[in-house]
Amino acid sequence: MEAVRKMSFLQRLYNRCMEWIKTPAGVWALFFIAVAESSFFPLPPDVFLIALCVALPGKSFKYAAICAAGSVLGGAIGYGLGFAFMDTLGQHILDLYGLEGKYQVVQALYQKYDAWAVAAAGFTPLPYKLFTISAGAFKINFPTFMLVSLAARSARFFLVAGLIYKFGAPVQSFIDKYFNILSIVFLVLLVAGFVLVKMVL
Repeated sequence: MEAVRKMSFLQRLYNRCMEWIKTPAGVWALFFIAVAESSFFPLPPDVFLIALCVALPGKSFKYAAICAAGSVLGGAIGYGLGFAFMDTLGQHILDLYGLEGKYQVVQALYQKYDAWAVAAAGFTPLPYKLFTISAGAFKINFPTFMLVSLAARSARFFLVAGLIYKFGAPVQSFIDKYFNILSIVFLVLLVAGFVLVKMVL
């Protein structure tokens, strides 16, 4: 029942964000979604980046840059939350997504790999906010954290943009035809990402 409620909430949230993306302020919506996702927002910005890139493939790399900039800024905010407010806001965010049990595990990763642990979270479906908030809490070197975040998030979003830029029309037709199925798959993968971090970490 809890999983069903979570999926319903995510679906409504996803639909609302898609409405924002389709407005003239869609680029700003993408930027703020990317900022929020790195610190507290549940939905990754990739699907919204794809929507904009498909609509205007020629601007794919511009959108990727905007998404990367927002995500890195959001990572800095997440770092700040962990650095100054871990016992209050930071812990509440981790509790909200059921990630509180992984806090010490992430600490061990940082002790072993330092800020490079952020690279895996920045490029993969692992919840990025877990690593940004934890980085601040564990006082990871901030300049290194920012550089690794910039590299990982840029690589991820520019890869998406490059694929859309090269295969724009076929991808658009595919998304139009299977949009409902893709939406469901996206939400399942989103939930699976949180399950994955609980199983692997």
